Amino acid sequence: MRSGRTVVVLGGGVGGVAAASRLRQRLRPEDRVVLIDREQRHVFQASLLWVATGTRRPEQIGRVLTRLRARGVEVVTGEVTELDTGSRRVQVGGTAIEADAMIVSLGADLAPEVIPGLSSAGHNLYTLEGATAIREALERFAGGRVVVLTAAPAYKCPAAPYEAAMLVKAHLRTRGVHGAAVEVWAAEPGPMGTAGPDVSAAVRAMVEGHGIGYHPEHQIESVDGENRVLRFSNGASAEFDLLIYVPPHRCPPVLQQAGLTGASGWIEVDPGTMAAGPPAVFAIGDATGIRIPSGKMLPKAGVFAHRQADVVADNLADEWSGRQPERRFDGVGACFIETGGGRGGYGWGDFYATPAPRMRLHRPSRWGHWGKILFEKRWLRHWR
Repeated sequence: MRSGRTVVVLGGGVGGVAAASRLRQRLRPEDRVVLIDREQRHVFQASLLWVATGTRRPEQIGRVLTRLRARGVEVVTGEVTELDTGSRRVQVGGTAIEADAMIVSLGADLAPEVIPGLSSAGHNLYTLEGATAIREALERFAGGRVVVLTAAPAYKCPAAPYEAAMLVKAHLRTRGVHGAAVEVWAAEPGPMGTAGPDVSAAVRAMVEGHGIGYHPEHQIESVDGENRVLRFSNGASAEFDLLIYVPPHRCPPVLQQAGLTGASGWIEVDPGTMAAGPPAVFAIGDATGIRIPSGKMLPKAGVFAHRQADVVADNLADEWSGRQPERRFDGVGACFIETGGGRGGYGWGDFYATPAPRMRLHRPSRWGHWGKILFEKRWLRHWR
């Protein structure tokens, strides 16, 4: 009879995979690590931009989650339909799994359907299917206006739509498509605003320096796909020939039904330990809402999910081995910003700093571009 304990990790994104892998390294052999995800395949989200612009094939940026079984992680494929955080009991495909500890890393659901006409008129930058469709559309594109749209002011991977605009511009130039206009219509007042006004202004300068039109503070209300027109809540409108969008986000309904979400609509956790309230229940990554000292919310990004995963896994392993848990998530993170032409910027800083984040942004360089490539390769080696 097995005498160990069980930890269940919900979600096979960056945070979930990092947590399960580290737990398997740190826990005793008799302890179980169970990873649950509705998809069979993990997709490295940061590489979707390269799929969209044709420098990666879809199969290059994903791995089958069951490969983690070779490391001793139990992988269950199925939709989480019910979650009882009090008993740490999860229902998956009609099967109940009980745990001694639970790590919630289900991410943010994408909800393009809340904007009338959006999903049928454009391509979702944040899904593999959408990125593949963007690549195909760009190959057919012979001229006109490409619009990159953020459908809500807050979303994961805050640099991504701005990177997309610059990469699309560079791609069309390489293809010899002359006269094409690329524009960003954004719900937010500026790029990457949580990082502070200096970083925001620098990213905007990068975008506009590539000849890309930038239109902030335009909240999309509806999309007329037949006439290819965007309509905004302030009465403005914009025409497009190709629409690439970042959809609204929401916390997965199963987490709301479990009573985990707070006033922000996301899981409110201890900002250091990632404890979610109920005993031995933790939450990491995009499903969380962490208010930082500046009053804004911590951006949703894979780098934070990974570092939070390491903190939770190490503290849980220490607790179960009788040691005092001491690690805390410190709000430090970094981000690559692809600008096209084999160049990329790199920003990093402390989002928990008082009274505002302390950030540094390096100018675009070939080092920045290759740094992101190495980051991708290092992550995908998880499955070898």
